[in-house]
Amino acid sequence: MKINYKRIHIGRRTFKSAIAVILALVVVSMFGTTSAASRMVFAMLGAMSAMENTFKQSLEACMAQIVGMILGAIVAAGLSLVPINSLLTVGVGVVVIIVIYNVLGIYYSPNLPCLVVVMSCMNADVYPFEYALGRLWDTAIGLAIGMIINVLILPYDNSLKIRQAFEYLEKEVIVFLEEMFDGDKEYPDTEKMRNTINDMASQLGIYSKQWLPFSVKQDKQKLEIFLKCENRARELMAQMEVLSQMEHPGRLDPDVRKRLEDSGAKIRDVRKIIRYEEEDIITNYHVGKILDLRDELMETIKEAVK
Repeated sequence: MKINYKRIHIGRRTFKSAIAVILALVVVSMFGTTSAASRMVFAMLGAMSAMENTFKQSLEACMAQIVGMILGAIVAAGLSLVPINSLLTVGVGVVVIIVIYNVLGIYYSPNLPCLVVVMSCMNADVYPFEYALGRLWDTAIGLAIGMIINVLILPYDNSLKIRQAFEYLEKEVIVFLEEMFDGDKEYPDTEKMRNTINDMASQLGIYSKQWLPFSVKQDKQKLEIFLKCENRARELMAQMEVLSQMEHPGRLDPDVRKRLEDSGAKIRDVRKIIRYEEEDIITNYHVGKILDLRDELMETIKEAVK
């Protein structure tokens, strides 16, 4: 087995998880309701569940615990009235829970309610609602502490990563155009930039689910700016793909060449236009649009860093 040492990374969420677990164990030891060993496990699971990248994901993790406990207790209580073998009862309970999740469109994992059913059906001394409420209380302590730590202490913020991706794309546009008009017959590949845009879209999805305390209005404004940047980037990508798919790119007219050079591009293709051909017109149109969109992207990015 090959060890990838580059993946050894201890970030702030790792430290926050450790802090949340320690605090949850301290609190649950004083106020927990289940046995000493169980309450520690439930509080730890709750604290770890709440340590997601975004506020929305953390909230969903909390809801998964609550929904799972309640549903598991209801199903287990109903099955306790059926006089059948305990193993068969567990099988029926698992089927019922999965069917309920599917029918109601609950996308949380059904592991928790199934665990409640197993514990209740396989142990005569365990009462479904009592067990579920006890575990829910101990888990809630962990969830609450995990949520507080995750939201208030160095909350995850990927806005810098998004902005850096847009700035990378803005630089790569010039590299693309340099390679397009370097005089050889090899044209640049747009695959890397397309992947960059897709990564940005994924990061924007995460950012849209974040909630940073005390800056809700600023977060919303920044998200709108980033979405505008993404639209510009996709338009830019479309223009570059059209240009890269031309069999023979046309010649640059003096105005477009000057714009490219003023943007920092080093153009080695010195073919001069004596008479405009169709491919020249198409090429200059798309290069002009690419430069316009790049300028708009740069201006929009500046709004995000004000």
